[in-house]
Amino acid sequence: MQISSRFTIAIHVLTAIDVFKDEYKTTSDLLASSVHTNPVVIRRIIQQLKAADLIDVIRGSGGASLKKEPSQITLLEIYRAVDCVESGDLFHFHEDPNTQCPVGRNIHAVLDNKLIKMQEAFENEMKKTTLSDILEETKQLIKEEQN
Repeated sequence: MQISSRFTIAIHVLTAIDVFKDEYKTTSDLLASSVHTNPVVIRRIIQQLKAADLIDVIRGSGGASLKKEPSQITLLEIYRAVDCVESGDLFHFHEDPNTQCPVGRNIHAVLDNKLIKMQEAFENEMKKTTLSDILEETKQLIKEEQN
């Protein structure tokens, strides 16, 4: 199972919006070029980020900007904004285990709480990292490349 690439693309988009804000209008074409994907993919993600109140978008070629300080945007917020997993559950349990089987009859009782705890740990880790952390590392690498 993999988390949708929308998550990493959204982080990339938000990072690029901040890095390029003083040099370029951060349009979907510019962002698509940075991500190396179709602008339609970027537009969908931008819509989700806007709906989550993480960015502002000026129609036409005005570009996008962060609506919050990067230190106030956690990876969990981004993750939730772009609907990376179905119905908010990281793990999808198979629908209909065989209740005639002793394993099938008991697997939910054994796994359900463990899966919930794993998802909570995952989400708690994402709460600890902000867009500011990503930006700091990205800008440092850019600076090193320029030297």
